[in-house]
Amino acid sequence: MIPFTLLFSGLFSIGEAEGISLMESEIAQVSNSKTTYGIDSINHAQTDTTSKIRELDEVLVIDQAEMIRREESNSIQLLKQDFIRENRGGSLMNSLERVPGISMIGIGSGASKPLIRGLGFNQVMVVENGIKHEGQQWGADHGLEVDQYAADQIMIIKGPSSFKYGSDAIAGVIDIREKLPPTEDGFGGSIEVGYRSNNAWFGGSANLFARKNKWFAEGRVTLADYGDFKVPTDSVFVYDFGVVLHQGQVRNSAGKELDFSVRAGYLGKHFRNTFSVSSVSTKSGFFANAHGLEPRQVDTELHDRSSRDIMLPFQEVRHTKVINKSNYAVGNSFIQLDLGYQRNDRKEWSQYVNHGYMPASYPSEMLYPSDLERAFDKEVFSFNLKDELFLDTHEIAFGASGEYQHNDIGGWGFLIPAFQQYSYGFYAIDKFKFSPIWQLTAALRYDHSRIDVEEYQDWFPSVDDASQVRESDYLYRAEEFQRDFNSLIWSVGFNFTPGDLILKGNLGTSFRMPIAKELAANGVNYHYFRYELGNADLSPERSLQFDLGAELKKEKWLVSFSPFVNYFSNYIYLNPTARLDILYGAGNQVFNYTQAEVLRYGAELSVIHQLTEKLSFEFVGEYVYSEQKSGAKRGYTLPFSPPPSGILNATYKPSYKGVFSNPYVAVDFRITADQSDVVPPEKVTPSYQLVNLRVGSGITVLQQQIQVDAQVQNLFNTLYLNHTSFYRLINLPEAGRNITLSLSYQF
Repeated sequence: MIPFTLLFSGLFSIGEAEGISLMESEIAQVSNSKTTYGIDSINHAQTDTTSKIRELDEVLVIDQAEMIRREESNSIQLLKQDFIRENRGGSLMNSLERVPGISMIGIGSGASKPLIRGLGFNQVMVVENGIKHEGQQWGADHGLEVDQYAADQIMIIKGPSSFKYGSDAIAGVIDIREKLPPTEDGFGGSIEVGYRSNNAWFGGSANLFARKNKWFAEGRVTLADYGDFKVPTDSVFVYDFGVVLHQGQVRNSAGKELDFSVRAGYLGKHFRNTFSVSSVSTKSGFFANAHGLEPRQVDTELHDRSSRDIMLPFQEVRHTKVINKSNYAVGNSFIQLDLGYQRNDRKEWSQYVNHGYMPASYPSEMLYPSDLERAFDKEVFSFNLKDELFLDTHEIAFGASGEYQHNDIGGWGFLIPAFQQYSYGFYAIDKFKFSPIWQLTAALRYDHSRIDVEEYQDWFPSVDDASQVRESDYLYRAEEFQRDFNSLIWSVGFNFTPGDLILKGNLGTSFRMPIAKELAANGVNYHYFRYELGNADLSPERSLQFDLGAELKKEKWLVSFSPFVNYFSNYIYLNPTARLDILYGAGNQVFNYTQAEVLRYGAELSVIHQLTEKLSFEFVGEYVYSEQKSGAKRGYTLPFSPPPSGILNATYKPSYKGVFSNPYVAVDFRITADQSDVVPPEKVTPSYQLVNLRVGSGITVLQQQIQVDAQVQNLFNTLYLNHTSFYRLINLPEAGRNITLSLSYQF
């Protein structure tokens, strides 16, 4: 364990002297891969900065990523800015697909959501700048509202993390962190622009920052505009109906994005505070032939006049965040307080079509426009408080967190009712370093949560003769009810780090509170052509997982292996039944939320060999197996289970002097097995192979350096299906060949 005087006194005081802000929560955010700190003089840091610098006799060089791997018993991977930039996709989550154990639910070309080891939605927590991201993440068509250009580093935690993060971290955490404050007085910024050939995507981001003494400020604006993405086929079948694609374009998949953020802060010797406001606004179309119940009734001529127009059906989302982060150092204690407010305003627009007893014509007296199918408006208030104590052999953390949500609904369609929800939790973590190479970690957490579901009554009567309507004919789709949940979980882990070997393990329980959709859904999900019915009696998901991690760094080899075994006693899933809905969806199959025992296991493997100083080879692979052990789907897997896959990589980094700096050329050969282990109504997905290229370099132009990065994704324009894609259910293949170009300049 790095001594407290190094992590705390040194980081705080050296940061003040040299303009570096390095709190414990920011350890993983250092811009450079290695940072140097003084050891012998560190005890003088708080009282005599000049003396500290003069007496510097010895230094300790710390690789930040290696320190995290050695100190944490969970499976953790740190992605730095270079990785994000070189693998940038249509969204931030797309940029993570190369990480073993991480896969995506693709939603067109501009949005996606992550899966960790085959689990996703509300089982994966996304944290941005210390605050849990809260949107409408329960929907497969709901992407994450995050500005990909604002992310400086990403820490991925694979496996249960509820003991630290609470509910929704049952599968893991994606922790997104922005850049550190400026390190010295002055003014600067960056500009990045990009282009993608497949859907004519054009966009970029610009930011400005300034620092004066202990104060700093920064602002960022991001823009993107893109057309319909192309697939390597001229027709697809949407539920056995043939759909011709104009020039291979997925009709009405265009979109646009406008983001902005500002932050300002005070960087004192013992107290630091940062206040930030951000907004992410997107508008994107749904594939016109795959929304609602009438894929045949699409005006293809109107849609195909332009590949950049956004017509019905489409979605609009604006996500606003206000975050205040405070840190205070006193004695052996380091206190952090994060306060957050979020508003997620989501609207889904679609032409009104009557089903069941709905009136043939939309009533003029309705409060909502005739093309507003659904609206969700969620407000969230949250806080995180943590106090860390650094002792001789112990690093003890006490924490508390709380959250309040209020979610209103609107539109003529109905799927989930309005609700309010609050939760709070307390935890304690102790890292005990009882020898230079052994560390034990123990954690305990208690949580309480309550959800208040509001009633919802149909706006139309369920009768054939409107002249004989009674009040009871306006059916209640949701009844008012309350549920309280309590959870006590634990975790124990170890770290064994003798020299070049890192060996660690973690055994722990985790939990997830049922969400409103699972408890109270009662409507047609037109994206999936099914009727979804919640279950108000569901209990919280509970998980027991054992993780191992081994990493060996020897001469020119780096090998890491991370197996896991995971058991759910009551996994929540959507089960198809033999019933058909006749009131609202013209005979859609009814799916019920239920629970079952589930056993999961798998592993990730990474092997890197530095053949020469310039040439390296790499293999990364992943495997996940899931099986339901009880319930109606006993013996089946889980939905969106990713197939086994691996990437063979060769990277060449030549040495050039002059115009080019740090050039690289990389080739990825991705091999993905077929996924025949499915759960109905999923279909078997064939295997496929892809080749992707990456090249880049810093280029000096007029004594200024510009970073240039290019990719060729799906080099051979392969037609393939992604088993975890949102559009897999209708056999829509993934995007064809895509050439991307990115230019970035810092000043």
